[in-house]
Amino acid sequence: MALPASVQLEYKMTSNAKGMSWHANAELAWQNTGSSYIARMSGGALFLGSRSMSSSGQVGAEGLAPSRFTDKSRTEVAAHFEPDKGQISFSVNTPAVPWVKGAQDRVSILFQLGGMLAGKPGGFPVGSSISLYTVGPRDADTWTFLVEAEEKINLPFGELATLKLARQPRREYDSKVEIWYAPSLGYLPVRNKITQFSGDFVDQQLSDVMKP
Repeated sequence: MALPASVQLEYKMTSNAKGMSWHANAELAWQNTGSSYIARMSGGALFLGSRSMSSSGQVGAEGLAPSRFTDKSRTEVAAHFEPDKGQISFSVNTPAVPWVKGAQDRVSILFQLGGMLAGKPGGFPVGSSISLYTVGPRDADTWTFLVEAEEKINLPFGELATLKLARQPRREYDSKVEIWYAPSLGYLPVRNKITQFSGDFVDQQLSDVMKP
């Protein structure tokens, strides 16, 4: 596991929703103290609509151990990781789910995956897969990412060699999640694309890397 130092990533975002296209800016702020972390995606939609999501928790030898995940659009909903109780509870009226060691949320997973890749370069060749129990604002599910390809991509930031991971939908209404990591930037997520079952998508492409 090799997690990055604190950094702020700026993205240019393109979205297609309900037949309309729009553009916006987004940012992913990452604070790593060595023993704890805060990650926050803001300024636009990671899935659909205007949204911000945040994750906070502890940093250990095996990576990130989230304690709280929030998802805010018109209102804020949250998931609370409670390993002492063996559960993950939600602020909305949905049943708690079992806590699983190594569980991530929809923001922390960006850095957990990158930390795994950086900690073992070459250890995840094309065709291999990584499965992580992933918590959303109302439920949890195991997300399996396939290491799809080594790709050179052109971004607002410039051309970068990347390793592309993709989660394919497993059931109706699942979304496809694609993440491109750049080895030259310590496996930071330089492009994220979420595609809904309807075909609507949000595509975030790196435009700048800033130290906080």
